[in-house]
Amino acid sequence: MAVVEGARRRVIEIGRRALGLDVPAADHTVAVLHSIDHDVPGLDRRETLQLMRIRLLGATGAVIMAIAALGVGAQPVHQNPTSGLRVLGFFARAGTSTLAMCLIGTVLVVMAWLLLGRFAIGGWGGNPRHRLTRSQMDRTLLLWIIPLSVAPPMFSNDVYSYLAQSEISARGLDPYKVGPVEGLGLDNVLTNNVPNIWRLTPAPYGPLFLWMGRGISSVAGDNIIAGVWLHRLLALAGVALIVWALPRLSRRCGVAPVSALWLGAANPLVLFHLVGGVHNDAIMLGLMMAGVEFCMRALDDIHPFDRKAWALLVFGAVVITLSSSIKIISLVSLGFVGMALARRLGGRLRDVLIAGAVLVGIAVVVTLLISGASGLGFGWMNTLGAATSVRSYLSLPTAIGIITGFGGVLLGLGDHTTALLDITRPIAELVAAFITVRMLIATWTGRLNPIGALGVSLGAIVLFFPVVQPWYLLWAIVPLAAWANRPAFRVPAVVLSVVVSMIVMPRGADFYVFQIVESAIATVIVGLTLIFLTRNVLPWRNQPGVSAPSQRPTPYGVSS
Repeated sequence: MAVVEGARRRVIEIGRRALGLDVPAADHTVAVLHSIDHDVPGLDRRETLQLMRIRLLGATGAVIMAIAALGVGAQPVHQNPTSGLRVLGFFARAGTSTLAMCLIGTVLVVMAWLLLGRFAIGGWGGNPRHRLTRSQMDRTLLLWIIPLSVAPPMFSNDVYSYLAQSEISARGLDPYKVGPVEGLGLDNVLTNNVPNIWRLTPAPYGPLFLWMGRGISSVAGDNIIAGVWLHRLLALAGVALIVWALPRLSRRCGVAPVSALWLGAANPLVLFHLVGGVHNDAIMLGLMMAGVEFCMRALDDIHPFDRKAWALLVFGAVVITLSSSIKIISLVSLGFVGMALARRLGGRLRDVLIAGAVLVGIAVVVTLLISGASGLGFGWMNTLGAATSVRSYLSLPTAIGIITGFGGVLLGLGDHTTALLDITRPIAELVAAFITVRMLIATWTGRLNPIGALGVSLGAIVLFFPVVQPWYLLWAIVPLAAWANRPAFRVPAVVLSVVVSMIVMPRGADFYVFQIVESAIATVIVGLTLIFLTRNVLPWRNQPGVSAPSQRPTPYGVSS
């Protein structure tokens, strides 16, 4: 009996340790990603001049990308406004040269973003001695966004699927049961612009997004250009919400707002894929971040926790639920709000149950209202896994399954890739679920800030998700930008953002190998030449007054 009792206690001890119930806060492995930023002076004259040049460099790159998009962007098959025009149509005829233009513009924007980081976060491991102001960051971001916001869609054709699925809904059909071919017909102008792989696929998006899309269809009709513009306005509204919420959340974590905006809003992935690619992840992330900010404002700023706090909390939970009605992944954030609420109520298990009941009730009511009012019902629950038919190289379990299956082919064992994916993907989902549970417990016990825990959880979900598109990385990068400010996070996040931004082709399709090689060579030559010519006017290297890790200024203020 003593042996059995000892084994039982050991199992309990290991379980509590694995879940993080018995881990001291100082020893929490994820906590090393965060520290308190310091309040530092603004830029001096020399640095301000360098900032203006960096801003111009990024704007030039964005303009070049916008012009190149006339030829290698995700132009519509029908109603292409540049088709047949002598000057504007030239870019489509000169495919290799236009691709080189686009890659060069991409490199210029990425270079400008990295240089801007000198004045936002300093060097790789140090704190900036001088930091640009919020207004300087806002003007820079706006200048880089404007050219891409008026350009044709780039890096993806998803916006044409949005238009087709919205038109299906506008015609009174169920977009969760029929795809563009069945709902609109093969000869429909909207169907012809949808990539072949998605023409038979029902909509995988939530009812709120298709409800908004129905409104866009009622305005634009079959006018593809007008529909794209209206969807881009939605994406820009989402980016605006990110810009509004991110610095407010970062202040709560003791992270400089400008640093958070640099990584989370000025990130090339945001510029290229949320703005340029017109993805609905923009409005989903914007609503999620805004909802979390309203909830944290209720939990952190109002004492005692009165009716006003409850009203603000409920409003924030409603906003988060609205975001989950676009893409359900954002509903994860409601769990971390619930754990923060439970801790505010007392931190007992009973408080967890109360907080969970309140937030689940809000989510259910809001979802029922949206699904009912839109007339779309709950068919979207059955199409959430529609994208898993794609094998994404960025998905860890998918990559492992494909590589292992290819190894089996080389060894003469046959192609068992599909069977291997059926093994690796469920295992990865269990790992992501375990990490999420541990982060929830860390939030409940107060070992981690809920914003940081949310970001880590979303990072695990993205890492182990069956399908990962380049812009999915923003699910984790955006919230973590408000909390994780150590090189252990920022260096991989920056490297990943740069690499993924550079390897995705501008229209989300394949080019001939010789086109890619010739364009890459031209891009390298232009990039190296630019670095050489600007070596004395741009901060390519650590310069005095840009980054000084030895400086110990006063801590950056953390809001209550």
